[in-house]
Amino acid sequence: MSEAGATPQKSLIDRWSNVSLARRITIAAALWGLLVLIGGAVALSAVYRAQTLALLERDLQETLVTLSRELIREDAFMVDGRITNTDRDFFPRDVRFQTQYSGQYWAVVGINADGTIAGDFRSKSLWDEDVPITPELITRAVAAPGITQFGNYAGPADQRSRVAAQAILIENRPTPLILVAAADRSPNDASATAFRNLLLGTMIALFGGVFAAMLLGIRYSLNPLAKLQADIARVREGDAQKLGGDYPAEVRPLTEELNKLIEHNRDVVERARTHVGNLAHALKTPLAVLKNEAAGQTQLDDVVRRQADAMQTNVEHYLKRARMAARAETIGARTDVRPVIDGLARLLNRLFDAKGIEVTVEGSASAIFRGEQQDFEEMIGNLMENACKWAASEVKVVIADTPQGLTIEVQDDGKGLSMEEREAAMKRGVRLDETTPGTGLGLSIVKELAELHKGQLELGVAALGGLSAVLRFPRP
Repeated sequence: MSEAGATPQKSLIDRWSNVSLARRITIAAALWGLLVLIGGAVALSAVYRAQTLALLERDLQETLVTLSRELIREDAFMVDGRITNTDRDFFPRDVRFQTQYSGQYWAVVGINADGTIAGDFRSKSLWDEDVPITPELITRAVAAPGITQFGNYAGPADQRSRVAAQAILIENRPTPLILVAAADRSPNDASATAFRNLLLGTMIALFGGVFAAMLLGIRYSLNPLAKLQADIARVREGDAQKLGGDYPAEVRPLTEELNKLIEHNRDVVERARTHVGNLAHALKTPLAVLKNEAAGQTQLDDVVRRQADAMQTNVEHYLKRARMAARAETIGARTDVRPVIDGLARLLNRLFDAKGIEVTVEGSASAIFRGEQQDFEEMIGNLMENACKWAASEVKVVIADTPQGLTIEVQDDGKGLSMEEREAAMKRGVRLDETTPGTGLGLSIVKELAELHKGQLELGVAALGGLSAVLRFPRP
């Protein structure tokens, strides 16, 4: 059960580990940018809403101050703690207090001993609506006389109002009066909402601009890695011997280590070549001694000579293969194809002129083989020489350099080979015609060498009627 549960998590981790650096930075920056911008927009919107509410409460507080001043005037006609003057012109004279349901209201409320409203004296704007005060707000105001208490009230006229209430103690009056000032807070809330929407729109636009600039910055910052990739490809393809150019300080240690690795690879290949050469010389001498000692005509001499020849053939094959493998591992080797093939064609035309064989070359003049010239000459030379041996009169070499890779086809107009013969010819040491000189290693060497260079050798029927030998090397 635990293994099944761990599989999706592991798969998610594996997928994330394959995400490019640019995409990781982009995703992380986008998430952080959205978090900061949205959080900032929400915070600024909340601050603005609180500020507008504070301004509204300050206006309500000023209304309460005006009411309290009017009540303590000598001409306010206070008798035994009761307000006897009903002329409301003595109170705040703002025209909004004179207009019905204008959104600005005041009231002076008398309360009973149990906290209920006994009566009130109000602004004309309040008309016949209830006084905008809740029992909870009355309780809070009575508990702290002289201190303004704030609350919300759904009215008058279904307006969402902000209410300020303050209890004042009047001489000869057993219960305090409650001064009430209320204002419709809908315009303030609408203003805060509009500010929030404007802020969110601005933040989104800002995020778009910042995100675009960030993408350009990421692309510019990662350019050295793209340049490094291109330079490594040039080294691998043989266009350069080592990584060069100016790199940022963060990338320079990597390029230096890669240059050391390239140089180490060359040293290893060179040492391998030297060891193979030394081994070849070390084995040839004992084999030559054995053959010389078996110069007699006895059965034992014949056996020794045949076994020594077999050993020499195998030694040459595996030494040659070891040299090929060492060269194939060389980084940055490259060979121009057409000059090598043209040179071999001229040589073979002279060698087989008496037989009437003509060797022609067609195709790309700029094709490149990603390997050392010696290996390429070994492969194409074997195929061209083999074609000249079996051709009737014509051998054609066709070079094709495409985006998919390099293809070289060697055709002849000889008798060709059957499918079974083609399969047998690819095996090491097999000779289809014992009358022709050779060891039977030619095609097998070509096949092995092509595979060492990630290519392949294919035998088929040529357009000229004889054998077609095709070397294919995919684009690296």
